[in-house]
Amino acid sequence: MAGKKEVKMYFDKDADLKVLAGKTVAIIGYGIQGRGQALNLRDSGVNVIVSEMEGTKNFEQAIKDGFKPLEAKKAAKKADIIQILTQDHVQAQLYKKAIKRNLVKGKSLVFSHGFNIHFKQIVPPPDVDVWMIAPKGPGALVRRQYEEGKGVPCLVAIFQNPSKKALQTALAYAKGIGGTRAGVIETTFKEETETDLFGEQAVLCGGVSELVKAGYETLVNAGYQPEIAYFECLHELKLITDLIYEQGIIGMRQRVSDTAEYGDYTRGPRVINARVRKEMEKILKEVQSGKFAKEWLRENKKGRANFEQFRKDSAKHSIEEVGARLRKMMPWMQH
Repeated sequence: MAGKKEVKMYFDKDADLKVLAGKTVAIIGYGIQGRGQALNLRDSGVNVIVSEMEGTKNFEQAIKDGFKPLEAKKAAKKADIIQILTQDHVQAQLYKKAIKRNLVKGKSLVFSHGFNIHFKQIVPPPDVDVWMIAPKGPGALVRRQYEEGKGVPCLVAIFQNPSKKALQTALAYAKGIGGTRAGVIETTFKEETETDLFGEQAVLCGGVSELVKAGYETLVNAGYQPEIAYFECLHELKLITDLIYEQGIIGMRQRVSDTAEYGDYTRGPRVINARVRKEMEKILKEVQSGKFAKEWLRENKKGRANFEQFRKDSAKHSIEEVGARLRKMMPWMQH
């Protein structure tokens, strides 16, 4: 284990919304995260404009929410603070087409994920502040917590600071979306990007989905009913992750049966064994070296054939058919 560095955190008392007085914030991309941040900033008294493509659901939602969506070029020209909240793979193109020429000295370029800055897909001019406020939760939660007088913890990172006021401005922005109510942790674009990608691939998305499918397949191949396998390996996962989310791993272990807890201690390390840990290290190295980023950007440039095939193949897995049928029996899951 590397030596522990003391975490630097900021709260409401460390941030001043007056820093944003007289400034215009442009939210480029009115998706779930864009909507949450834009509405919170507006409710905090910040002057917010939004940009979204005409004819999309997000465009219609922005109008319903009382905004008048602009083209990205116009929004970037008008704004002092330009927050890009579109998907990673389109940000560089959007920057070149609509933002670059409107990014003049004294403005701030803002992100909620460091991918494009860290992997040099976007190289901003040296005379603008570049920083990140990254809520550790989806936009709908960012909005809901704000409305309840609470907040979602955020990360803050400063990449460029010619004004010498980037942190001040970033913390004011974090306060505007409710983040300083919960706490804002200082990081870097490198740390946020690399840990985020690794977490998604090895644990949260890739690791979990493959573990669930492997458990399901093991039971079905051994002759057990697919429906029972689904409940044991997928459905009940929410109960466990909710406990871990609320109480930590030890808290979860205290709330399951002693049998389950003993099985956890003795069998868990056999599943996540030395070979798996080695593979995790390999995945982390691919993230750190930029290998994954290059692969993903190349996939998008070539028309996403592999990506679309992965989607089609995964949708055909029997766990999806069984799950769709069983979820219909659970009215509390119907939206």
